[in-house]
Amino acid sequence: MAVREGGAAVGHRTPGPAPRTPGLDPRTPDPDARWLAAVMHTAFFLLLGSSLARFLMRHPGEPRTPWIIALSVSLALLYVLGPTVGARPTAPRRLIWLSLVVAVWVVIVILAPSFAWCAVPLFYTGLRTLPPRAALFLVAVLTAFVVVAQLKLAGGFDPILLFAPPAWAAVAAAVFLYMQRQAARQRELIDDLIRTRRELAATERREGTLAERQRLSMEIHDTLAQGLSSQQMLLQAADRVWDTDPAKARTHVRTAESITELGLTEARRFVHDLAPADLADGGGLAQALRGLAERESGAGLTVRFHAEGGPVPLPDRVSSALLRIAQGALANVREHADATTAALTLTLLDDQVVLDIADDGRGFTPPPVTGTTTAGVRGHGLPAIRARAHQLGGTLTIESAPGEGAVLSVSIPLEAQ
Repeated sequence: MAVREGGAAVGHRTPGPAPRTPGLDPRTPDPDARWLAAVMHTAFFLLLGSSLARFLMRHPGEPRTPWIIALSVSLALLYVLGPTVGARPTAPRRLIWLSLVVAVWVVIVILAPSFAWCAVPLFYTGLRTLPPRAALFLVAVLTAFVVVAQLKLAGGFDPILLFAPPAWAAVAAAVFLYMQRQAARQRELIDDLIRTRRELAATERREGTLAERQRLSMEIHDTLAQGLSSQQMLLQAADRVWDTDPAKARTHVRTAESITELGLTEARRFVHDLAPADLADGGGLAQALRGLAERESGAGLTVRFHAEGGPVPLPDRVSSALLRIAQGALANVREHADATTAALTLTLLDDQVVLDIADDGRGFTPPPVTGTTTAGVRGHGLPAIRARAHQLGGTLTIESAPGEGAVLSVSIPLEAQ
């Protein structure tokens, strides 16, 4: 019976805070709004200056001229003071400022109707400053003054002067309010996007933490836990023959001592960089597996190692994963299989590396594959092997049946590493 599982290589990273993308922060001032405000301010002073020049050219020396000049200067100064009276649109100081600007404009329009066109930038100022209903009311009042002033200048009834200003004001107000609502929707979308990115970063961080915990649990199982289990079995065997065969008991104790020394080395290296101690001397995977087979032989279990294929350079993470797989598989054999012999076979090919772990133990019925874990499997052995193979884009094959031993075959493609 065989169960095969394949998986693509996956990676995990621990993300930091979500990066701030330029233009996505709703607190950043809108450069387009500043540009539009500059255009409107420039238009206001151009209209104010041209209206004053027109009045002086057509009405020189009139008694009202000093008043027109004084009101024009006052209106210009008030308009200049606008940005300094308060940034919040609903601030009382800004409302007072707007009221003074409109009042001076109304007086000057009554005295000189040609100043009516200065209302165009005031539409924009009112729409930016007031709530929508109040702004529309102000636009209607300003438009009415513009119509009366134009009809007064024309000296009679003119349909275009009666209907054109209201139509133009309605279009301008509608476009501006539409743009404001679109900007509000855009800010809401940006807020949602920023919130989503933060939630995604938090989710990735949690997934990375869980993946790291799983990796550490597999490392501990395949190193420290395996060594402690072997020591326990050797010491129990030594205790059983302590009185009847002291020489054999001492042999078990010395073997347990060597396993303890190796476990201590593994623990120290585990703290430093989590690299297998057997691979630290640079002898390669084959030598590490041969040493593992020699150490695991004894106390009723003989482990043999065999390598096939030419020398193929293996990535460090592949060598480390296969060594951990072999350690975990042999730990399962010693603890569960009741086997007398086991064999490690390493096959190096040009495009893949295959590790087979076979034993002549009691065998078992391979459990069904459910993702990267196996339901109903005791401990972390087979789930850890499946997870390691899955992380490297490899496949795991389990061939076993009750009473017929078991063969675990792990194939790792080298092209994807």
